[in-house]
Amino acid sequence: MTNSSPRGLAKSLSFLDVFCIASGAMISSGIFILPGLAYALAGPAVIISYALAGCLALIGIMNVAELATAMPKAGGDFYYVTRSLGPLAGTVSGLLSWFALSLKTSFAIFGMAEVVHLLTGIPILMVAAPICLVFTGLNIFGVKEAARLEVVLVISLLALMALYFFVGLDGVRPEHYLPVLPHGLNAIFFTAGFVFVSFGGLLNIATLAEEVENPTRNIPLAFISSVIVITVVYTGLLYVTVGVLPAERLGGSMSPLADAARSAAGWTGYIVVTIAAMLAFITTANAGIISASRYPLALSRDNLLPRPFQHVSNRFGTPVTAVAVTGLVVFLSLLLDLELLVKAASTVVLTTYVLAGVAVIVLRHSGLQNYRPTFRVPGYPWLPGLGIAAFCLLIVDMGLATIEISLGLVLAALLTYLLYGRKRSNQEYALLHLIERITSKDLASYSLESELKAIVNERDQENQDEFDNAVHEAIVLDIDESCDRDMLFARVSTHVAPRLQLSPERVQELLTAREAQGSTALSDFVAVPHLVLPGSGAFHVALVRCRKGIDWGKGYPSIKAVFIIYGTKDQRSLHLKALAAIAHIVQKRSFERRWTQVKHLDQLRDILLLSERKRH
Repeated sequence: MTNSSPRGLAKSLSFLDVFCIASGAMISSGIFILPGLAYALAGPAVIISYALAGCLALIGIMNVAELATAMPKAGGDFYYVTRSLGPLAGTVSGLLSWFALSLKTSFAIFGMAEVVHLLTGIPILMVAAPICLVFTGLNIFGVKEAARLEVVLVISLLALMALYFFVGLDGVRPEHYLPVLPHGLNAIFFTAGFVFVSFGGLLNIATLAEEVENPTRNIPLAFISSVIVITVVYTGLLYVTVGVLPAERLGGSMSPLADAARSAAGWTGYIVVTIAAMLAFITTANAGIISASRYPLALSRDNLLPRPFQHVSNRFGTPVTAVAVTGLVVFLSLLLDLELLVKAASTVVLTTYVLAGVAVIVLRHSGLQNYRPTFRVPGYPWLPGLGIAAFCLLIVDMGLATIEISLGLVLAALLTYLLYGRKRSNQEYALLHLIERITSKDLASYSLESELKAIVNERDQENQDEFDNAVHEAIVLDIDESCDRDMLFARVSTHVAPRLQLSPERVQELLTAREAQGSTALSDFVAVPHLVLPGSGAFHVALVRCRKGIDWGKGYPSIKAVFIIYGTKDQRSLHLKALAAIAHIVQKRSFERRWTQVKHLDQLRDILLLSERKRH
């Protein structure tokens, strides 16, 4: 079972906070440094490569959006992969994503240190060390404070980017776009994979899901709006940059936008873009440490990393140890070769999207009743399948050296699981439920359904009404053989009588008498016998499933769901509300399938408890 954190994370992030964290994590070195290196690979078609990468990121992020609305918990893709494919795959996904976001953050800090180095001559590592300390400290003091800074910086950054675009349009020369494909069509796809790290900030939203207000709305809205906005921004900026700078200056440039601004608007333009670049590097570094630190926190909660990583400060409400270690990993990543760093980070992000697509497919087909995303990937299963195939092709295009590095990271994650997590984690996962459905073997318990139920309750923050309380305490019977109505009443009365302080015979009498007044069958599938009893202060519900059917008489030969309501006269109002709630629930198109397919008795309760309905 999962070991929960001793202290939860505060829900303090609004839509604007989440949008700015995701956007700020994307607008950085990916546009201020990377276009020169990418232009050398694809020529003017680099504009198409960035647009293609954005479209693929949108497909990938839709998978993550579905998972995040179903399970808005810290750790993002790690949490989803663990619950769908198991703790081994989850450990690999979590550590790879932690590394990817740390690399992306390191890339941004390198950009800041590079600017300071060009202005002052101070060695890059000497500049990077205090920058890492500053952002690590900020994130220890509080995620809301870090998010407020992010909002201000991102709004300022987008304004400067708009200024760059409109001023730069006057300097665009059409001949700079020709030839469009100097390195061939395949270069577009290779370069799209190379620059995919530019969209890695989208993962930031998922890992912060537990801290988002109204996650069912804010998470998918922030996902989709941020990727669309940033893809448009990237494409527009590259259109101007390629149009302004000649090929010999743009190819391989480490400051392409700044060079284009100086060419179009002189030193004033150069200074403005340099300021924008610094703001972008700051937003990415800040957002990166916010997000990356939630991976070791989540791994520790599931007993896959040591317990100190899950410690949340009582004072600041932040995972102090996880943030501090993430800051160290970011600094050490600066020792890697820049181009190798970019390729490795892109490959890991692509791998994460592959796992997210597989997780959606497994969860959809697992038969889990309490997997209840509020956003679903459109065009399922074709869109997730297309994304998985495209991401795999981009990974292959990244080259053998990058794949070898990624495999080395996967091996390190596997060793972490085998040497530490395997003996400590006993997490149930959806793949077991899928295999169970295929093989008809008992492999899974109710623990994952129970966890998902708790997450849905926390996510939706529904106030439990009196009917919910009655369902929680309800007697639940699952009858294997077919029977008739009288046999059912006799069996139910044995269980119900002690609660009513009546004899089983008297309870059976009352049920039979009520049925004689008029059939309580609502359909060929459902019956709702209900009794009004003498006395006061009593209200109970019993739930019965009979997959082979109950002969109810009067044209109803195979009733499979029976809800028995019995209460005293003073509970008449609750009695009527319960009837209305049941009638509303059983009208759902999926009710009959779910009622007959669930395996555990508690899942029968969950069908009522988690159904959308008006609560009083």
